Amino acid sequence: MTQTPSSPPAAAPRPGARAALRALAIAATLPYIALKTAWILGSRVGIPVGSPLLDHRTTMVVANGFTILMDSAVVVLALLLTRAWGRRVPAWLLVLPMWVASGLLLPIMTGYPLQLVVGLAHGDGPGSGGPSFLDGWVFGVVYGGFILQGLALGTLFALYARDRWGHLWRGALRDLPPSPTGPALRTTAAIATLLALAPAVMHLVWATGSTAGVAEGAIADRNHVSYVMEALNALFPAVAASGVLLLAFRRRSALPLAVPLALAWGGSAASACWGGWMSLAALATAGNPSEQTTPAMMLTYGVQMLLGALVVTLGGHFLSERAAVAPVRPPGRPRATPAARPSGARA
Repeated sequence: MTQTPSSPPAAAPRPGARAALRALAIAATLPYIALKTAWILGSRVGIPVGSPLLDHRTTMVVANGFTILMDSAVVVLALLLTRAWGRRVPAWLLVLPMWVASGLLLPIMTGYPLQLVVGLAHGDGPGSGGPSFLDGWVFGVVYGGFILQGLALGTLFALYARDRWGHLWRGALRDLPPSPTGPALRTTAAIATLLALAPAVMHLVWATGSTAGVAEGAIADRNHVSYVMEALNALFPAVAASGVLLLAFRRRSALPLAVPLALAWGGSAASACWGGWMSLAALATAGNPSEQTTPAMMLTYGVQMLLGALVVTLGGHFLSERAAVAPVRPPGRPRATPAARPSGARA
């Protein structure tokens, strides 16, 4: 008789390890929140004279208030991932904010260290290339905090997801059973790949130094540092597409199932959320013709968001199907024991 593949549960890290990661994630939000709060209250610490940030006081207050709320969500997530009540939260209520957090933090976690290296090699730095709107040390404080948040929160989520849903990505691609939705999965994967081509190509073109479709005001600010982010923005859609293609056309691959799922998660999150963030930033420059985002840029950001939404929906459907055919007992629920037999009874 065939049985659902299973393996002994991995030993959970000591509670102190998760508590330390939680403390690190929360502590890493404090410099950013303190800096933004100071700006809302009127301080100009870290903002040089003549910075365009000082031109629109109301917009600055609203934007900083919004980003404070976003960073404060890290505190909530860190608690949710390490407290007993966090296990009772509906999956979507945790997964969606974590997907958004991954999408906003991954480009910074990968891009900022690369920017520092490239900047040192070419004499550029974050915020260089045009009129500086922030003092250089602000980038180190803010992005350094984001990197720590991403590392701590990402580790906590990986541990939480392993404990709660680890059975869903156990095994290799070749171990997946045939699925009645296989044709639909392959069709959707092909559509996602076609969608990924547009932003990947555009960002790659911009990474080579082309100004085609770039806003006039942004051209003067382009340098080797900004080209790093364009290259990464070209990479993330390709990563998302590769993840769903591996899932859809798995054939006899010995690749662990966790690999394409991680690629689809990270690539779709970074593509969609960074595209959405850049679209929001474009609204702030809508009144300035020289800095207004071009139709080509807005279309690229829009396709990124569409790609991310399609891939994450596809991944959710895939995991839901897996959960339906391979249910397991929830973590922490005691295993059922057979009724006691009278002494001497035959088994």
